[in-house]
Amino acid sequence: MQPIERLLAGPPLDGRAETMAQQTARIGVLPDVPAAQMITALEAAGLLGRGGAGFPVGRKWRAIYENRDAGTPIIVANGAEGEPESAKDRVLLAHRPHLVIDGALLAARTLGADRVELYLGREHTQAVKAVKEAVAQRPKGEQKLLHVVEAPIGYVAGESTAVVHYVNSKDARPMTTPPRMSERGVRNRPTLVQNVESLAQAALIARHGPDWFKERGRGKNRGTALVTIAGPVQHEGVAEIDLGTTLAELVELAGGLTGTPQAVLIGGYFGTWAPIETAWDLPLDPESLKAAGLAFGCGLIRLLDAKSCGVDYSARIMDFLAAGSAMQCGPCKYGLADLAGASLRVAGFGAKVADLVDIERWCGLVTGRGACRHPDGAAQQMSTALAVFADDFASHADRRRCLAAGAAAGAQR
Repeated sequence: MQPIERLLAGPPLDGRAETMAQQTARIGVLPDVPAAQMITALEAAGLLGRGGAGFPVGRKWRAIYENRDAGTPIIVANGAEGEPESAKDRVLLAHRPHLVIDGALLAARTLGADRVELYLGREHTQAVKAVKEAVAQRPKGEQKLLHVVEAPIGYVAGESTAVVHYVNSKDARPMTTPPRMSERGVRNRPTLVQNVESLAQAALIARHGPDWFKERGRGKNRGTALVTIAGPVQHEGVAEIDLGTTLAELVELAGGLTGTPQAVLIGGYFGTWAPIETAWDLPLDPESLKAAGLAFGCGLIRLLDAKSCGVDYSARIMDFLAAGSAMQCGPCKYGLADLAGASLRVAGFGAKVADLVDIERWCGLVTGRGACRHPDGAAQQMSTALAVFADDFASHADRRRCLAAGAAAGAQR
């Protein structure tokens, strides 16, 4: 399988960002596409948001375009990427910053915005540096529109309402809705919060059109996507794939296996676990994964080696998500804390009698009850872990033995 290069086409990914002059020589300047035509092109392309939720980009832009009487919009390019094992956004920003900036300025031009916030995870220092240097390379008129905001470290800091809250008040906590951000967001104005990969894709569609975009991809979901593959493969990291590429093909692209995987986490820490035999030939695209009860999410594909403990891995994810919540509502402050405590006890061979039953019950109780969808994502990961690693959870809880390691608890500890 040969690598695909659309978003990542251009100079080698060797730590240096493509300059504005290099990008212009390679793909030309951003064309001046009429607003209505641009939105129609995004809809015709079928571009889905690449931030995790997979919401249609054209529909999101149209909502603001049709609400122009509500005030002058603001664009937020969301590159916070608080997902610990995902690297796609930071790689894109560090190496192709002008493509992202083009997409953000395209959104501003299309929707009549007078301000663009480039919201970047402050821990991703190479990406922040590349974007700041790229802004300095833009024409003076564009520089006045562009404002770099360094997001605080934290998983929820990239949630769309938390993004708006932080830009407004330097407090990265999710907010309850309504109003919708298309009605009132940053500075109480209509606001488009769009993932940086989505904006880069939009910039390519503006140049090449929706038919070109749909030349890649398989099935209903068209185009390419950036994914991060991690685990027992030769080359961990970011790859650009056709939507619909199978897990087996992605592993081949990553140089093949270096171990024997037992399961795969698809979509990141808010994603879903699947047994490797179920997922191996499954197309990696939102529609196919949804039909299989899985989620494309942020595009993280984490293979778990057969020698690794799924109970311990999923418990540590739950502990991370509990600690990384905004602590502003009961499901996060208490529900996720209880889930983390119980799952860690099971993983550590110190389970209470009711822990397994309680974990399953609490996953149902926190879902749909939070101030944002943070508890929903955490519960989804744990619920699928309970199913995929069912025997392991039972063995940890009842027999005090780790099946993956094949050793008694005492030997492990």
